[in-house]
Amino acid sequence: MRKGKNLSKDILLPVSDSNHRIIIPLYIPEEDGYYKDAFTIFTYCLTSIHKTSFSNIKISVISNGSCNSVNTKLFQLQEEKYIDELIIEKENIGKVNSILKALRTAEERLITITDADVLFDNNWEKEVLEVFNAFPKAGSVSPVPVFRNHFRLTSNIWFDNLFSQKLKFRPVKDPESMTLFANSIGWPWLDIKYKDVIATLKNKQGAIAVLGSSHFVCTYKKEVFSKMPKSNSIYKLGGDSEYLYTDLPVLKMGGYRLATYGNYAFHLGNVLEDWMIQKMDTLKVENKEAKIFKNLKTIKARPLYYFFTEKVFKKIFYNSIIRNKILTYKGLSKEQINNL
Repeated sequence: MRKGKNLSKDILLPVSDSNHRIIIPLYIPEEDGYYKDAFTIFTYCLTSIHKTSFSNIKISVISNGSCNSVNTKLFQLQEEKYIDELIIEKENIGKVNSILKALRTAEERLITITDADVLFDNNWEKEVLEVFNAFPKAGSVSPVPVFRNHFRLTSNIWFDNLFSQKLKFRPVKDPESMTLFANSIGWPWLDIKYKDVIATLKNKQGAIAVLGSSHFVCTYKKEVFSKMPKSNSIYKLGGDSEYLYTDLPVLKMGGYRLATYGNYAFHLGNVLEDWMIQKMDTLKVENKEAKIFKNLKTIKARPLYYFFTEKVFKKIFYNSIIRNKILTYKGLSKEQINNL
């Protein structure tokens, strides 16, 4: 039986003052062994977002098969307004599928997808937005430039700028941050050849971006996800899931995959280290504003352009003789070409 009137009926939803959503998939099945520091590192991620973001961000956290003790802490963080949307999955449904839980209903102009072990540095959001503004064709921008990404899913950038001085190799801006990234994925050191030069794009106003986007933290224009598969991923982790759901949609929309020239986030891994604690102490609290990211230029799908850059030009460009001549034209020495 129903008595009375539902007070929510026919009431319009309030207009959100946020144009940027951050989605964080979280998997902590236990709080010892490999995962001993995992929740602390996740709180570093969450706190750094709140401190350093300058817009009214919204944060979605998807607990993907995490243990009960972690879920209890997440409820508390939501009560304390560190988390706007909390989704609890009792079983591990896969990293990409957990992201889709929040992504498919997100309405914000910009969407950042990040691993739970990323520490965001001062000015990261401003710098990412500057790249989007400086390069209207940008579909995704990472706040972390990663070594040797300049040929990975960047054929459209090379095609558009092949003989332009806008695209050239420049010195790596922050080589030590690249070393920290290498350490975070288990490399004991990073050879100097990886910290020498990096492929960049420069506009008429002097703004610089790096070719290629990383997976572990990246910001996307919302429209790129109109090109992702309608079905869920078949993988728990890895496979071609991130390629199909985050990389390929950018290319199908004719978008560039770029990164900031400077380093504005850090991959922490699963072990808490002293430098991470010290870095947290350097973070400044930004004043939050209702930024209108909706003014960013929308990218639109161009099927013929996608076909030509990815199916035709890519095969020509990846011929070693042709590519080496182009790299020489771009100013690289024989030794630098051999090290790429």
